[in-house]
This record gives sequence, C-alpha cells and structure tokens, in this order.
Amino acid sequence: MPRLRHLGTSTGLLAGAAALALALTGCVPNKATAEAEAIQVTLTDSSCTVKPATAPAGPITFQVTNSGSDVNEFEVLAQDKLRIAGEKENIGPGTTVNYVVQLAEGGYFTACRKGMVGIPTSLAKFSVTKGSGDTETASESKQVAQAVTNYVSYVKDQTGQLLTATKTFAAAYEAGEDATARAQYPAARTFYERIEPTAEQFGDIDPALDLREVDLEKGQTWIGWHRIEKDLWAPAGFTPSDSAARKQLADQLVADTQRLYDLVYATDFTLTLDQISNGASGLMEEVSRTKITGEEETFSHTDLWDFKANVEGAEVAYGNVRAILLQKGSTGTSTAKKLDSEFATIDKLLAQYASGDGYVSYTELTTAQVKELSHSVNALSEPLSQLTSILVK
Repeated sequence: MPRLRHLGTSTGLLAGAAALALALTGCVPNKATAEAEAIQVTLTDSSCTVKPATAPAGPITFQVTNSGSDVNEFEVLAQDKLRIAGEKENIGPGTTVNYVVQLAEGGYFTACRKGMVGIPTSLAKFSVTKGSGDTETASESKQVAQAVTNYVSYVKDQTGQLLTATKTFAAAYEAGEDATARAQYPAARTFYERIEPTAEQFGDIDPALDLREVDLEKGQTWIGWHRIEKDLWAPAGFTPSDSAARKQLADQLVADTQRLYDLVYATDFTLTLDQISNGASGLMEEVSRTKITGEEETFSHTDLWDFKANVEGAEVAYGNVRAILLQKGSTGTSTAKKLDSEFATIDKLLAQYASGDGYVSYTELTTAQVKELSHSVNALSEPLSQLTSILVK
C-alpha cells in the first residue's frame, strides 16, 4: 500500500487482520541492550520528537513509541529530503518498536506520517557523526559487497521487466482491449510488488503508481494502477473513463514507470545491507496490511498475485543476505533455519491456490483459508523483523 511522498514543495476486512498487523510491527533481539543505546522517538497525532538528534555512523537503533490515536510511520530521509534512507511503517497506537537502520556519516532528516499518508510532520535535522571504526572482517565485507551487487542487479532486472510489461498493458488499456488488459494487469504488477520497498525510496513514485482509492486525500488526482483497475473491473454505478482519459492515464502510468526505471539505472544507484533486509521485512508488512485483508486489489481481487510477488521479493532479499546471517553465531544460524522453514511453508500454502499461470480470485478463499495464510505470514514476519538487527550488529 503506497504512501504519499511529497516533501516540502517537491514533493475481510476479515477477523484477526488488525491483530495480525499489530503483531507484525516487529521488535529486535537483545531488547535490554538495544533500549539502553536507542535513539528515543515519540510519535503523536501532530508531531514526532527524536532525542538525541545525533548518533555515530553504523547500525543505529531507534526506539519508536506511538502515543497517538492512529497508525503512524517513522522515516529517516537523506539530505535532499526525498530519498528515504530508512522507514518503519505500520506502528500502531500504544505500540513501541525498535527499528535498526545502517547510516553513514552525514546529514539526514527525521519525520513521521500519521495514517501513513499525506505530508510528513516534524521534519527535523538528524546528524550522523563519524563512527568508531568498521568491525567487519575482510571476508564479511566482501560478502556484503557481493550481496548488494546481486540484489541491485535483481532490482534492475525487475524494473526493466516492469517497464516492458507496463507499456504492453497500457497500450491494451488505451485501445479499449479490456479482456487483454485484464489478463495482463496482475502479471505486470508482480514485477513492481517484488521490489516495492525500493520504489518507496524515491519521492512520489510509489503513490503515483500504486495509490489506492481509499488513501486519496481531498482534492488529490487519482492515477496509477488502481485507478486503471477500477476502469477494467468497473463496480456498479461507476462510469469507466472515455478514450481521452484512458490515454492520459496510460501515458502517465508509463511515464512514472519510466521515472522509476531511470532512477534505478542511474550510475549512482545502490542499496545498503540494511535496506535489503528491512525491505524483506517491509514486503511482508505489505502482505499483512492489504493482501491478507483483500484491500489491495479492491476491484480485480487479484490479491494472491501480489501476495506471492511480495513473498518472492522477500525471499530473494533474504537469499542475498543468508550467507552473512549464517556467520552471525548461533542467533544467526537459528534465525536462518527458522526463515528457511517459514518461507517453505508459505510457498507451499500459496501453491494450493495456483490457477493456470496465476492464482484464483481472492474472493474464492474461505475465512479458514485466509486465517491459515495469516498465521503463516505472522510466523514468517517475526524472524524477518529481527534480520537487520542481527546482520548489522
């Protein structure tokens, strides 16, 4: 589920879903130590405070408490106030979570976003000073570099396939070939769903592409995949777009996808180890928020395609850091064993709902089947939420 990324001027429904979302907010191991060293962050409905507003370079633990009345998110922004260096989403009211992010020396900004939509509040400077030294061994440093290289290549590959598939889909939609466009819609979106945390790092691209109708703000123009979805699976009483509007929506979808492609293929694009591992956890939080509840694909009910793509993306991210995790002693080994098992379990569950080259409509699942998937998501998300703190400590 996308959030608005405009910064400054540049910028079901089923029982148990709420409880699941709360369970997936995630904490890190070694709680007493983490709390003693953590930067304290307090979120309210109108502000967020960060104390102290400085930390040495390296893995930084933010202990985030949501004292407000609504779900919130905490963000660490780069100096340009656009790129997201780290974010912890879906922090429920009354919840305290520990969030670990690896930050290099330099200037950043912190912010929060009540309801996870709209303009962020309390944008404030955060300074990262020179660290005390790199404790990585030469061998581990090479492993990290290789993991980053491999995952960046994966992101580029998925983005390239996304652009190609989007152009084909947009052409069918614009031409009024609705049956063809409906068939292409869920398949094309899988490339995006596998790498969504990366897209979320780039300003307003994620909401431009993936904003749902329920998240629209007053006066906001709705564009992107889900606006087109509503045309293709028009609910009763809704009049689909005419040919001129279709062309505009199709052209904008391709243009915004091209923007994502250009950013990912820029010569200076890279990721960090914690962005990879936090991205894996973030993908499963996407599943818990909108796929389990059937809210993501409101009109097409192709949620299982997105569900599977999120799991695949998380599994690829985890696979790229698994060798490093195994070097982190008994905790790393046991976590890897747990993750291996839970990924296998959820893959097996999802395979039950395969149909042809895709998946059955989400409306065909019974409440019991949804609960079974929900339990599996919960079991997988728990060790994933610990991954970053193990890798970077």
